[in-house]
Amino acid sequence: MNYSVWQIINTVGPFFLLWYLAYWSLSISYLLTLAVTVVAGGFLVRIFIIFHDCCHKSFFKNRMANEIVGTITGILTCCPYLQWRHSHTVHHATSGNLSKRGTGDIWTLTVEEYLSSSWLKRMVYRLYRNPIFMFGIGPIYIFLIDYRFNRKRAGMKERINTYITNLGIVGISGLLCWAIGWQEFLLIQGPIFLVSGIAGIWLFYVQHQFEETYYETEENWDYVKAALQGSSFYKLPRVLHWMTGNIGFHHIHHLSPRVPNYYLERVHNSNPQLQDVQTITLRSSLQSLRFRIWDEDTKRFIGFRDIKRLSDKARQYSINKMEV
Repeated sequence: MNYSVWQIINTVGPFFLLWYLAYWSLSISYLLTLAVTVVAGGFLVRIFIIFHDCCHKSFFKNRMANEIVGTITGILTCCPYLQWRHSHTVHHATSGNLSKRGTGDIWTLTVEEYLSSSWLKRMVYRLYRNPIFMFGIGPIYIFLIDYRFNRKRAGMKERINTYITNLGIVGISGLLCWAIGWQEFLLIQGPIFLVSGIAGIWLFYVQHQFEETYYETEENWDYVKAALQGSSFYKLPRVLHWMTGNIGFHHIHHLSPRVPNYYLERVHNSNPQLQDVQTITLRSSLQSLRFRIWDEDTKRFIGFRDIKRLSDKARQYSINKMEV
């Protein structure tokens, strides 16, 4: 409980302070405001990690405490607690399973699926996988639009939780617009939202979408392999590990989701066998931007240019076979 309470204090407190400083700085220079909002956006990512751990029932030992703090931090991060908990639980149970894609994950096609798709589906997939769309439009759609609606089979409790989250977002935003003006609100909250949203989607993307990740069909899928081979260790500078709630130790998190973020590094360092995993750095992680499609034959991600070469090669092979 002490770790949890202290993390709330050193995360939520600075976030609200930075928000106030951003408002205060508007009268000095908007460049200063932007600088403050970047840092505030980092703290909002850290708030999201608290929300994330509450969804796993790991942040507190007490169930009710997780639900209350999870709902409140969900309002701050525009994520409905029970809705997100459901989709994220499915993500953990199916990560790396080619037979169970589609809930709480990044849309991923195999080479065969892509080549057999219609022209329209290919174009939609290429647009979805475009970094500008994924990290620019993606946060706006997911956090501001998609999360505002309940899934079809949601129970009453989950639906009510989503409504409470929506009302909380509208209420806080409306109060701030009334207090400081809607333009000032957007000048502050807009950059904070974009920084945290882009960072959040990037972290989720890069920790599963690396070249030699893990994907298998249902009959060959293994939970432990999916956790240790399909989730990376994102080795970040210490300050970024702190700001992102140690989510870079993603292999540990997927192996045991009930380990709270403040214990992940300790578990990693105390178990040598858990250190022999795919490690990526800030520089090497940028390479993941070109990984778009899963090649089941080579067991690795490839890019659209590689697909074209494979397609041309297959076409030439067919022509040669017909000539023979």
